[in-house]
Amino acid sequence: MTSAQSAFPAVPKDCRACPRLAAFRDANRSGYPDFFNAPVPAFSDHPAAVKLLIVGLAPGLKGANRTGRPFTGDWAGDLLYPTLIRHGWAKGTYGLSADDGLELVEARITNAVRCVPPENKPVGAEINACNTFLGDEIAGLPALSQIVALGGIAHGAVLKALGMKKSAFKFAHGAQHDLENGLRLTDSYHCSRYNTNTGRLTEAMFDAVFESLRDA
Repeated sequence: MTSAQSAFPAVPKDCRACPRLAAFRDANRSGYPDFFNAPVPAFSDHPAAVKLLIVGLAPGLKGANRTGRPFTGDWAGDLLYPTLIRHGWAKGTYGLSADDGLELVEARITNAVRCVPPENKPVGAEINACNTFLGDEIAGLPALSQIVALGGIAHGAVLKALGMKKSAFKFAHGAQHDLENGLRLTDSYHCSRYNTNTGRLTEAMFDAVFESLRDA
């Protein structure tokens, strides 16, 4: 199921807070008129049930920016969703589209930046501009106990949204950080095709991250 958007302040569909991202989105609407081409909302179980929040970097041009659902339609989703199903955080079959019927179980998936950036690389000002939305999202999940950050940028965005210093919690794949507010932040390399193709992240390494959540 998709998230109950009324539970959180919605990112405006034609948000212009980041001029570079807005211009890129405008260009994509011309080049890919059938794509979603808007800030991508979170994918979620009901907010009151969410215990695990997964935070990625940003929508992929031909992934979430096309389908309108995080990590859907590209290699990252091919790795993420089967892993979540295997560990009980999702049910159904991942079918590369937002209408595949897949459901999350006590989990929510979002991004540090909601709009697709050129070359998949948001700049600092864009990450900061979207951070308020992430902070509101975390605050709106009353049962939340675990956060998984996919990559260093997501790790930093989570800490900033919580008002904590990144220097106090060093990013490392598989690292688990018990935060002062009672949340546990677990780090993973991003499940991108680049990371898996280069061997920086293997399927076994990624699976181990979600296996470690059981210990908590």
